[in-house]
Amino acid sequence: MRFQVPQFIEIEDKIFGQLTFKQFVYMGGGLGMSFMVYQFLPVPIYISLILILPILAFAGALAFYKPYNPSPMPFSALVESAFKYVVNEKLYIWKKHDRPVVSGVPDESTEDIPMLSVPKLSDSKLKDLTWSLDINNSVYSDKRQR
Repeated sequence: MRFQVPQFIEIEDKIFGQLTFKQFVYMGGGLGMSFMVYQFLPVPIYISLILILPILAFAGALAFYKPYNPSPMPFSALVESAFKYVVNEKLYIWKKHDRPVVSGVPDESTEDIPMLSVPKLSDSKLKDLTWSLDINNSVYSDKRQR
């Protein structure tokens, strides 16, 4: 029995004429905000147009613009990432502090901290360890197969 495999599953369905649901919501929201600016601000039409045009341009970009054309990343994802970058905390990995070097005099802040000893592995010890692990794993796998 043959089954038909669905294709083009990444493409959204056109619901409102040539618009997808997201595009329709973005354009409807932009038009609604533009209407609210026009109705509720007590300014002449040419001043309200200065506010309405950026709102409509942003709504149109959210609905239709894809900044990296071959990739399916929409403009709304780019705006969301930019907003998260501005709002969230930043992690700084490297901040260099210039400290004077004093030789022969112990620092008072390091006297209370016990030093941890970390064993050092040379290349030969590391190779021996990996070789022994490889041998042990192969011996155990041979025993399991029997």
